[in-house]
Amino acid sequence: MKETIYFEDLGERSYRDVWDYQESLLQTNVALKQAGRAEETRHHLLFVTHPPVYTLGKSGDPQHVLISEEERAARSIEYFHTNRGGDITFHGPGQLVVYPILDLEKFERDIGKYLRNLEEVVIRLLADYGLEGERSEGETGVWLDPLVPIKARKICAIGVRCSRWISMHGLALNVHTDLNYFRHIVPCGIPDKQVTSLEQELLNAPSMEAVKSRMKFHFMARFSCSLI
Repeated sequence: MKETIYFEDLGERSYRDVWDYQESLLQTNVALKQAGRAEETRHHLLFVTHPPVYTLGKSGDPQHVLISEEERAARSIEYFHTNRGGDITFHGPGQLVVYPILDLEKFERDIGKYLRNLEEVVIRLLADYGLEGERSEGETGVWLDPLVPIKARKICAIGVRCSRWISMHGLALNVHTDLNYFRHIVPCGIPDKQVTSLEQELLNAPSMEAVKSRMKFHFMARFSCSLI
C-alpha cells in the first residue's frame, strides 16, 4: 500500500522560518510515537526557495566559510549553523530546495538507503534533461563527471537529520542559481571541485515549474508514494 505524503510548495521563504516549520512537523510526529500512536504520523514534502543563505552542517568546519561576517552582511547573505549532516552549502534564488519530513519506519529504517534514494530521484530527473548524474564515492549528493578531477562538478547537495526515524532537511538542486555565491565557501567541505547548475549545463534551461513537476514525479516513483 502506498504511503500518502502531504505536499506544500512554500514559494520563497526565509531559511529560519522553514527550519522552524520542519522542526515543528518533526516534533509532532515524534510526540505521536512517544504517546504510542505511531500509526498516526504524517509524511510531508516541502518545496521552497530561500533568499541567499549559507548553512553549515552540525559537524561542518566553520573555516570552510571564506567570507567575513561583515562581507556577508554587506551582501545580505544569512548564515546558520544547522543540525543536519554535511558541511557548508549555499541556498538562494534559482535553486529548488526539497525537504521531506518522512517517518522512515513506514518506508525503510536505513538512513544510508534513504540518502541513496534521494540521490536517485535527482539522477532520474537529470536524465530527463539528457544529463548523466552520478554518485561520488564517500561524498553524498549528485555529481556530473565525478571520476574526472578536472571536470567533476556538483549539481545537488544533500544533508539530512533524523530523530526517532523522522527525517528533516533534504536536498538542494541548482536550477538557475547564481554560482558566484559558491566562491565564498568550500562547497560541502570538498576543495578543488566545481559546482554547476542545470542552466550552466544546458543550452535552454528548464523553468523552475518544469523542474518541480519532474521532481514530484520521480519522488513519487522512487518512494512508491502519492502526494496530496
